[in-house]
Amino acid sequence: MSIFTLKSTKKASFSSILAIFALFFIIYTQMGCSKSENSTACPVAPVSTKSEDEQISTYLTTNNISFIKDTKGFYYQIVKPGNTNKPNLSSLITIDYIGTFLNKNEFERANNQTFNLGQLIYGWQFGLPLIGEGGEINLFLPSSFAYGSTGSGCIPASTPLIFNVKLTAVK
Repeated sequence: MSIFTLKSTKKASFSSILAIFALFFIIYTQMGCSKSENSTACPVAPVSTKSEDEQISTYLTTNNISFIKDTKGFYYQIVKPGNTNKPNLSSLITIDYIGTFLNKNEFERANNQTFNLGQLIYGWQFGLPLIGEGGEINLFLPSSFAYGSTGSGCIPASTPLIFNVKLTAVK
């Protein structure tokens, strides 16, 4: 009889562990798009049958935004040029930024964030050196300059994005 009790205890223990694991898994998978103090809840990204370049061009034209198309393939608008202290890929930069989809739904916002420019998405690596410290730029990025064909967190694969970035410090 003690052997039977021991087996039942082991089964109950295994079931409890499995239930706890399942609970943690559910909580973990739901945290990907949770709201934090530096970001907003994940909105739905727009879906379009147009190419990303067509989507961005349509957005810029529809919203009467003056822009420059870089030879690399991304679009930008310099809101404020800043000073002559411009970042390079090894620069430590401090920024305030807002990320939105083309439907103007905000997916992220952060202030006073410090990063190494060379570790950020390509659109920022190419776009931020166009302004100096104290400057501000709007970047209109095809997914190849952002999170590509894999996406990231709330951002679906192959989604063009808009970033408003204020470059507050360059070291």
